Amino acid sequence: MREPFVVSTNRLESFSDGVIAVAITLLVLNIRVPVPGAASLAHDLGHQWPAYAAYATSFITIGIIWINHHVMIARLARTDHSILILNLVLLLTIGLLPFATDLMAQYLNGSHGQHLAAAVYGGAFLLMAIAFFALNCFILLRKGHMLRVELSMEARWRILARGFTGIPPYVIATAIAPVSQYATMAICAGIALFYALPIASGVNQTTA
Repeated sequence: MREPFVVSTNRLESFSDGVIAVAITLLVLNIRVPVPGAASLAHDLGHQWPAYAAYATSFITIGIIWINHHVMIARLARTDHSILILNLVLLLTIGLLPFATDLMAQYLNGSHGQHLAAAVYGGAFLLMAIAFFALNCFILLRKGHMLRVELSMEARWRILARGFTGIPPYVIATAIAPVSQYATMAICAGIALFYALPIASGVNQTTA
C-alpha cells in the first residue's frame, strides 16, 4: 500500500519564512537615495513620502501575515499535498506585494495612472487576504483530523470569523481606487494598524 504524501510542518514553515523574508526585504528597495541637485536634501527626502507610506503599510501587513501564518501552521501536526499547494498560492500573492508597493509609491502623487496603481495595490492585498483565509478554511474545516490539538467547531468558526474581517475592507479599498488613490492607501494602512493591535492579532490564539 502506498504511503500518504506527508511533509513536516517545519519544512513548510522554513520555506514560507524564506519567501516572506525576501518579500519584506525587497520593500526597502522602493526607497531610494535622492540624487544631489538644486533642491535641498530635506526637500527631496520629504518628496518621497509616498514611498515611506507604502513601505510602512506593506511591511506591517507582511509582518502580520508572517505572525498569523506561524499561528495557523502551528495548529497542524502534519501537512499534505493539498495544504502545500494552497500555501504556495498564498506565498505567490505575498511575492507580488513588493511590485504592488513600488507601483503605488511611484504613482500615488502622479497625474495619470494613479488610480490603476491604487487598484493594483489594494487588489494585491485583497488576493493575499483571500488566499490566507482559504488556506485557514481548508485546514480548519477540511483537515481537522490533522490538527495538533482538537478544536470544537465553534472555536474553528471563531478563528475564521476573525480572519475574514480583513477581506471586506480590502474589497472597499480596491473598489474605491478609481475615486481616490489616497483613500485606498489610507484604508490599507488602517487595516495594517488594526491587525497590529493585540486584540486583532492571532498571537496567543493558536487553539482558540
